[in-house]
Amino acid sequence: MTVSSRLPDFPWDHLTTHATRARAHADGIVDLSVGTPVDPTPEVVRAALRDAADAPGYPVTVGRVETRQAVLDWLAGSHGVTGLGLHQVLPAVGSKELIGSLALHLGIGPGDLVVQPELAYPTYEVGAALAGAELVATDSLTALGPRVPRLLWLNSPSNPTGRVLPPAHLRKVVEWCRERGTILVSDECYLECAWEAEPVSVLHPDVCGGSTDGILAVHSLSKRSNLAGYRCAFVAGDARLVGELLAVRKNLGLMMPGPMQHAMAAALADTGHAVAQHAVYAARRARLREALERAGFRIDHSEASLYLWATRDEDCWDTVSWLAERGILVAPGAFYGAAGARHVRVAFTATDERVGAAVARLL
Repeated sequence: MTVSSRLPDFPWDHLTTHATRARAHADGIVDLSVGTPVDPTPEVVRAALRDAADAPGYPVTVGRVETRQAVLDWLAGSHGVTGLGLHQVLPAVGSKELIGSLALHLGIGPGDLVVQPELAYPTYEVGAALAGAELVATDSLTALGPRVPRLLWLNSPSNPTGRVLPPAHLRKVVEWCRERGTILVSDECYLECAWEAEPVSVLHPDVCGGSTDGILAVHSLSKRSNLAGYRCAFVAGDARLVGELLAVRKNLGLMMPGPMQHAMAAALADTGHAVAQHAVYAARRARLREALERAGFRIDHSEASLYLWATRDEDCWDTVSWLAERGILVAPGAFYGAAGARHVRVAFTATDERVGAAVARLL
């Protein structure tokens, strides 16, 4: 059996026919199927990259001290996460690579159980399959009965739904995992993309009780700082778990390029561009939401992230087809689990002009 045969189909391959139909629109496609940034990378980041472009030597897997300190400063200043040390942060080449390999790198394998949200980013499943572990998708810990997972994924704000878990809920999950020795990993890549809620990191003292034991948090700068092309991410938390990831990744040569580490530090240190980008997304979100609702859609959750979780109370593929006929491409909710079968995920990361085109076609 090949490794690829253990993995699920790549979801977006199933959108090909609908994408072709959307591209046939007289005014071109409005692609809202993937949350890829389209606005310029901040100049402060590009300047840092230029200044660090002369990098003939190998970087180290653990990352530059200055980069890791920038992470600690940002977590503390922007999200109230305190008490972490430099040894509790590890940079990574994009959060998807980190998420997909994390179970394997932490020694999880056949016979182990991995739990993910009922509606979830597909890479959690990929990571479990790559490790040969069993995967259960559920939002109810009681549904697991006496079974004890080795790894449990949280995702707040959620991709695809935009749902935000309150601190009290996060605390209960932390306590549940600690009582059972389960590793808890929180995917917090959309933590700063909030509109109608205030997301909290699982590493916040009010959630973790001032201890990172058994907890990791994954962050990405792709959305906050338009750095998807730079592949800048990091994991932070339990020193033992971070140390284990470091030991494995050193042997594999998984290291963030030095110039990108300079760029990431510059992005984290600058809040001005993040505030400005947040305002841009807020305006696009408002326009699309109003147009979708006027076209008969209902928006569920969506209090954070870069997506609107929309439904017309029909099969999601029928909705995808209806929108594709109007030149608008979205992601079917079924990509994220059976519970998404009657929703679509609509990204609002397109340009103002393309968002305007979508709005006009919906009205």
